[in-house]
Amino acid sequence: MCRQFANPAACNSIFTRHQKRSTLRIAPVRFTLHKGARNTKREVVPIVFPRKARLMSTATLHRWNEIEPEQLNPLLTRQFVTGALAMFARVVLTKGCVVPRHSHPNEQITFITEGILRFDYDDGTSHTVKAGEVLVIPADLPHSATALEDTIDFDIFAPPRQDWIDKDDSYLR
Repeated sequence: MCRQFANPAACNSIFTRHQKRSTLRIAPVRFTLHKGARNTKREVVPIVFPRKARLMSTATLHRWNEIEPEQLNPLLTRQFVTGALAMFARVVLTKGCVVPRHSHPNEQITFITEGILRFDYDDGTSHTVKAGEVLVIPADLPHSATALEDTIDFDIFAPPRQDWIDKDDSYLR
Protein backbone atom coordinates (compact mmCIF):
# COMPACT_ATOMS: atom_id res chain seq x y z
CA MET A 1 0.00 0.00 0.00
CA CYS A 2 2.75 2.47 0.90
CA ARG A 3 4.97 1.81 -2.14
CA GLN A 4 3.31 4.72 -3.95
CA PHE A 5 4.41 7.23 -1.32
CA ALA A 6 7.71 9.09 -1.66
CA ASN A 7 8.09 8.75 2.11
CA PRO A 8 6.89 5.25 3.21
CA ALA A 9 7.13 6.23 6.88
CA ALA A 10 4.61 9.00 6.32
CA CYS A 11 2.28 6.56 4.61
CA ASN A 12 2.51 4.10 7.50
CA SER A 13 1.75 6.90 9.91
CA ILE A 14 -1.30 8.08 7.93
CA PHE A 15 -2.56 4.56 7.30
CA THR A 16 -2.19 3.48 10.94
CA ARG A 17 -3.87 6.64 12.22
CA HIS A 18 -6.88 6.12 9.93
CA GLN A 19 -6.98 2.39 10.58
CA LYS A 20 -7.38 2.99 14.32
CA ARG A 21 -10.38 5.28 13.84
CA SER A 22 -13.62 3.30 13.66
CA THR A 23 -15.36 6.00 11.64
CA LEU A 24 -12.87 6.29 8.78
CA ARG A 25 -11.52 4.06 6.06
CA ILE A 26 -8.87 4.51 3.42
CA ALA A 27 -9.93 4.28 -0.19
CA PRO A 28 -7.55 3.71 -3.08
CA VAL A 29 -5.15 6.62 -3.41
CA ARG A 30 -5.36 9.19 -6.17
CA PHE A 31 -2.63 11.33 -7.66
CA THR A 32 -2.88 15.12 -7.84
CA LEU A 33 -0.49 17.75 -9.14
CA HIS A 34 0.98 20.38 -6.84
CA LYS A 35 -0.37 23.86 -7.48
CA GLY A 36 1.83 25.65 -9.95
CA ALA A 37 3.65 22.51 -11.01
CA ARG A 38 3.90 21.74 -14.70
CA ASN A 39 3.27 18.00 -14.65
CA THR A 40 6.60 17.43 -12.90
CA LYS A 41 5.73 16.80 -9.25
CA ARG A 42 3.00 14.55 -7.97
CA GLU A 43 1.75 13.98 -4.47
CA VAL A 44 -0.35 11.10 -3.25
CA VAL A 45 -3.49 12.05 -1.35
CA PRO A 46 -5.33 9.32 0.56
CA ILE A 47 -9.08 9.62 0.12
CA VAL A 48 -10.91 9.13 3.41
CA PHE A 49 -14.62 8.25 3.63
CA PRO A 50 -16.81 8.03 6.75
CA ARG A 51 -17.71 4.49 7.83
CA LYS A 52 -20.55 3.19 9.97
CA ALA A 53 -19.59 2.33 13.52
CA ARG A 54 -19.12 -1.40 14.08
CA LEU A 55 -21.55 -3.23 16.33
CA MET A 56 -20.71 -5.99 18.74
CA SER A 57 -20.91 -9.44 17.17
CA THR A 58 -24.21 -11.20 17.63
CA ALA A 59 -23.17 -14.08 15.38
CA THR A 60 -24.74 -17.47 16.07
CA LEU A 61 -23.08 -20.75 15.18
CA HIS A 62 -25.36 -23.59 14.02
CA ARG A 63 -24.54 -27.24 13.31
CA TRP A 64 -26.68 -29.30 10.93
CA ASN A 65 -26.26 -32.36 13.15
CA GLU A 66 -27.89 -30.40 16.00
CA ILE A 67 -30.89 -29.18 13.99
CA GLU A 68 -33.77 -31.65 14.04
CA PRO A 69 -34.60 -32.79 10.48
CA GLU A 70 -38.24 -32.15 9.62
CA GLN A 71 -39.76 -35.03 7.62
CA LEU A 72 -42.30 -33.27 5.41
CA ASN A 73 -43.30 -36.37 3.45
CA PRO A 74 -41.71 -39.79 2.88
CA LEU A 75 -39.39 -38.37 0.18
CA LEU A 76 -38.56 -34.91 1.58
CA THR A 77 -36.65 -33.75 4.67
CA ARG A 78 -35.52 -30.24 5.55
CA GLN A 79 -33.58 -28.28 8.11
CA PHE A 80 -33.17 -24.52 8.24
CA VAL A 81 -31.75 -21.61 10.17
CA THR A 82 -32.95 -18.04 9.94
CA GLY A 83 -31.33 -14.67 10.34
CA ALA A 84 -32.96 -11.27 10.35
CA LEU A 85 -32.85 -10.91 6.56
CA ALA A 86 -32.34 -14.41 5.12
CA MET A 87 -32.91 -18.11 5.66
CA PHE A 88 -30.52 -20.97 4.87
CA ALA A 89 -32.03 -24.41 4.34
CA ARG A 90 -30.74 -27.93 3.78
CA VAL A 91 -33.27 -30.01 1.83
CA VAL A 92 -32.85 -33.73 1.17
CA LEU A 93 -35.00 -35.18 -1.64
CA THR A 94 -35.23 -38.85 -2.57
CA LYS A 95 -35.31 -39.70 -6.28
CA GLY A 96 -38.84 -39.15 -7.60
CA CYS A 97 -39.76 -36.52 -4.99
CA VAL A 98 -41.93 -33.76 -6.49
CA VAL A 99 -42.23 -30.33 -4.91
CA PRO A 100 -45.58 -29.12 -6.32
CA ARG A 101 -46.00 -25.85 -8.19
CA HIS A 102 -45.78 -22.90 -5.83
CA SER A 103 -44.46 -19.36 -5.60
CA HIS A 104 -43.29 -17.19 -2.75
CA PRO A 105 -42.37 -13.53 -2.23
CA ASN A 106 -38.80 -14.58 -1.43
CA GLU A 107 -35.84 -14.65 -3.76
CA GLN A 108 -34.41 -18.19 -3.77
CA ILE A 109 -30.83 -19.23 -4.45
CA THR A 110 -30.44 -23.01 -4.81
CA PHE A 111 -27.13 -24.86 -4.65
CA ILE A 112 -27.11 -28.59 -5.37
CA THR A 113 -24.30 -30.49 -3.62
CA GLU A 114 -25.43 -34.01 -4.61
CA GLY A 115 -27.86 -35.32 -7.21
CA ILE A 116 -29.97 -33.58 -9.84
CA LEU A 117 -33.06 -31.39 -9.37
CA ARG A 118 -35.22 -30.21 -12.29
CA PHE A 119 -37.17 -26.97 -11.90
CA ASP A 120 -40.20 -26.42 -14.18
CA TYR A 121 -41.87 -23.07 -14.89
CA ASP A 122 -45.31 -22.06 -16.15
CA ASP A 123 -43.98 -20.96 -19.55
CA GLY A 124 -42.86 -24.54 -20.31
CA THR A 125 -39.15 -23.94 -19.68
CA SER A 126 -37.08 -25.83 -17.13
CA HIS A 127 -33.63 -25.86 -15.56
CA THR A 128 -31.91 -29.11 -14.66
CA VAL A 129 -29.52 -28.29 -11.82
CA LYS A 130 -26.71 -30.75 -11.12
CA ALA A 131 -24.25 -31.09 -8.25
CA GLY A 132 -22.03 -28.01 -8.10
CA GLU A 133 -24.52 -25.75 -9.89
CA VAL A 134 -26.48 -22.78 -8.56
CA LEU A 135 -29.91 -21.54 -9.66
CA VAL A 136 -31.35 -18.12 -8.77
CA ILE A 137 -35.16 -17.96 -8.74
CA PRO A 138 -36.68 -14.46 -8.55
CA ALA A 139 -39.41 -13.69 -6.02
CA ASP A 140 -42.98 -14.59 -7.08
CA LEU A 141 -41.92 -16.87 -9.96
CA PRO A 142 -44.17 -19.99 -9.93
CA HIS A 143 -42.11 -23.19 -10.11
CA SER A 144 -42.07 -26.86 -9.22
CA ALA A 145 -39.15 -29.22 -8.67
CA THR A 146 -38.52 -32.92 -9.31
CA ALA A 147 -35.61 -34.93 -7.90
CA LEU A 148 -34.13 -36.91 -10.79
CA GLU A 149 -31.68 -38.55 -8.36
CA ASP A 150 -31.30 -38.58 -4.58
CA THR A 151 -30.45 -34.93 -3.99
CA ILE A 152 -29.04 -32.65 -1.32
CA ASP A 153 -30.03 -29.05 -1.93
CA PHE A 154 -29.00 -25.93 0.00
CA ASP A 155 -31.34 -22.95 -0.40
CA ILE A 156 -31.04 -19.33 0.61
CA PHE A 157 -34.29 -17.37 0.88
CA ALA A 158 -34.40 -13.62 1.32
CA PRO A 159 -36.32 -12.57 3.26
CA PRO A 160 -36.86 -15.72 5.37
CA ARG A 161 -39.81 -17.95 4.41
CA GLN A 162 -42.44 -17.10 7.01
CA ASP A 163 -44.61 -20.02 5.82
CA TRP A 164 -41.79 -22.43 6.73
CA ILE A 165 -41.22 -20.79 10.10
CA ASP A 166 -44.98 -20.97 10.87
CA LYS A 167 -45.22 -24.50 9.39
CA ASP A 168 -47.91 -23.19 7.06
CA ASP A 169 -46.50 -24.98 4.00
CA SER A 170 -49.05 -27.72 3.37
CA TYR A 171 -48.02 -27.99 -0.31
CA LEU A 172 -44.87 -29.79 0.91
CA ARG A 173 -46.59 -32.13 3.36
